[in-house]
Amino acid sequence: MRHPLRFTVLVGLALALFAGPVLAGSRIKDIVEFEGVRENMLVGYGIVVGLNGSGDSLQNAPFTKQSLEAMLERLGVNTRAADATINTKDVAAVMVTARLPAFAASGSPIDASVSALGDSKSLLGGTLLVTPLLGADGQAYAVAQGTVQTGAVSASGASGSTVTKGVPTAGRISDGAIVEREVGFQLASMSQMRLTLRNPDFTTAGRIADAINTAFPGTAQVENPTIVTIRPPPGMDMVSFVTQVENLDVQPDAPAKVIIDEVAGVVVMGSDVRISTVAIAQGNLTISVQETPQVSQPNPLSSGTTTVTSKSDIKVSEEKGKRLIMLQDGASLSSLVSGLNALGVTPRDMISILQAIKAAGALQADIAVM
Repeated sequence: MRHPLRFTVLVGLALALFAGPVLAGSRIKDIVEFEGVRENMLVGYGIVVGLNGSGDSLQNAPFTKQSLEAMLERLGVNTRAADATINTKDVAAVMVTARLPAFAASGSPIDASVSALGDSKSLLGGTLLVTPLLGADGQAYAVAQGTVQTGAVSASGASGSTVTKGVPTAGRISDGAIVEREVGFQLASMSQMRLTLRNPDFTTAGRIADAINTAFPGTAQVENPTIVTIRPPPGMDMVSFVTQVENLDVQPDAPAKVIIDEVAGVVVMGSDVRISTVAIAQGNLTISVQETPQVSQPNPLSSGTTTVTSKSDIKVSEEKGKRLIMLQDGASLSSLVSGLNALGVTPRDMISILQAIKAAGALQADIAVM
């Protein structure tokens, strides 16, 4: 007895296995930046106390001494008297930085980073005192305070030898700052917004506009490879419009490019890299020079002296078994990789080969050397 249902399922599975790869799109929110929706940098100057003798030397860091005196005076302690002498190693002057997220509400906690400003050895376990964090306009948008965690390990011996892992003079205070002032940005009242592509490209910008206009006709326009301007349709505010636009799928495009990091020996090639017809051969040439000292004795009853001379032994060897690899016109990335792997080349040799192919005009891609 035949089972048509089972046969249909098997045919469907076979078609799924042998079907070509499906290009997965990216959400618009993952490839663009929305105008005005951004972080703001904050910075402040503060004091870390409670260090176990690893703070600033007040003689070498006068700003630390002045800050300490000013802080104690505000607390009612007179440190400028004739008999008052401050000589402590438990205080360090620091710079405090933070990122104010977009639409952060007053009272929201944010992380703060602390970095030593003087000659302190470590900030581990210290406490940052109340520090205002200022924006580019000079206004205080947050206040930071808390225990500094560096994530570093440092040890020293009686002989003066030290072992340090990590950077003990820079740390972080998780949720150590409180937002005190909000950034005024009225998104709902905007009549238009610009989307900025993280990787500018004409094709990608056109696809973004097409995807938006398909869902909301006449609401998107390409200004240039970087900017796509959107306007909400009648009856919809900008917040609701952006909420739907950011989840639309778009297949991003990018130019063919080869990224080379010569220091680390890393090569990254895009899928659109193409090779014209070219033949590649690679071999290793090794030259070794060995110096052997020899003693030269004078003839008997002669007036000569014993001298030491050098004998040079030079050897040249070339690795055998490497053959010529030919890539046909329009070869893809996989063909290039397979050919180079067949030659047994190392990543550093691959860098030289790719640069030589580019010099020959056979590499249809840009090379960016880091």
